[in-house]
Amino acid sequence: MWVLLAFVSAALLGCYDFFKKVSLKENSVLAVLFLNTLFSALLFAPFIVLSRTGVITSGQFYVPHISVHTHMLLAIKAVIVLSSWLCGYIGIKHLPITIVSPIQSTRPVLVLLGALFLFGETLNVYQWIGVTIAIVSVFLLSRNSQREGIYFAKNRWVAFVALAALFGAASALYDKYLMRSIEPIVVQSWFNVYQCLLMGVLILLLNASSQTQRARKFSWRWSIPMISLFLGFADFCYFTALAQEDALIAVVSMIRRGSVVVSFIFGAVLLREKNLVSKAVDVALILIGLFFLYLGSK
Repeated sequence: MWVLLAFVSAALLGCYDFFKKVSLKENSVLAVLFLNTLFSALLFAPFIVLSRTGVITSGQFYVPHISVHTHMLLAIKAVIVLSSWLCGYIGIKHLPITIVSPIQSTRPVLVLLGALFLFGETLNVYQWIGVTIAIVSVFLLSRNSQREGIYFAKNRWVAFVALAALFGAASALYDKYLMRSIEPIVVQSWFNVYQCLLMGVLILLLNASSQTQRARKFSWRWSIPMISLFLGFADFCYFTALAQEDALIAVVSMIRRGSVVVSFIFGAVLLREKNLVSKAVDVALILIGLFFLYLGSK
C-alpha cells in the first residue's frame, strides 16, 4: 500500500508543477503565491480548530497544543519554505518546466551534501556515485539549454531555481531536526498558517513599490487552487505512506522524486516545449543518480 501511495504522491507533485506553470503565465507571482499559501492554510486550519474544540481528540489529524518555542521553530520553517516557493515560482514563470523540474529533482543530492557538512554524516560508494551522476546531469542540462538561449551561468531565472532547490534542501534538513519531537500534522498545519501570514505581510510591505505595481497584473484561473489542492494531497499521501509500519523512507523518497517524469510529460505534451530528446537523457541520468542514492541508503 505504501508503495502505491508513494507513486500517487509523485504523480500529484508532477501535476502540481504543471498547475504552477499554467497559473503563472503572464500572471503576478506574488498574487498566485499568496493565494496558494491561503488555500494551503485553509486546507489544514480546520484540523487545528477541530482539535481545539474537541471534535478530533486523537489520530492522524489530531493537532495537539504546542509550546511557544515550538511555534517559533515552525515559523522559521515557514520562512525557509516560503523563500523556496517564492524563488521557485519566479523561476518556473520564466523558464520551461522541462528545465526547472530536473534542477529541482536534485534536492536529495543537496540534502545529502548538507547532512555531510552539517551533521557529520558519511556517504558510501553508492551515494557518491549518485551525487556524481546528478552533478553531471545538471551540467549536461546546462549545455543543452543553451540551444534555447538559456545560459545557466548568466540566466537570473536559473539562479532563482537554484536558490529554490537550496532552500528546499535546507527545509528537508530542518525537518530532520523538527521530526524528532513534532508530529507531521502539527508541522504541516502550523507552517502553512504561518506561511500565509508571512506572505500577507510581504505583500503589504511591497504594496507601495512602483515595481510591484507593474508586477501586480493578475487574472484568476482555476489552475490556481489546483496548486494547493494537489500539493496538499501529495504531502498527505507521502506522510501516510511513511506512517505504514513496513514503509522504507528511502524508497518512498526516491519514488516521490520521480515526479520529474510527470512534469516532463506535461511540458512535452501539453506545453509543447523544445529540445526534448536531450532533456529526456538528462532526466534519465538524474533518475539513475537517485537510484544510486537509494542503493546507498539500504
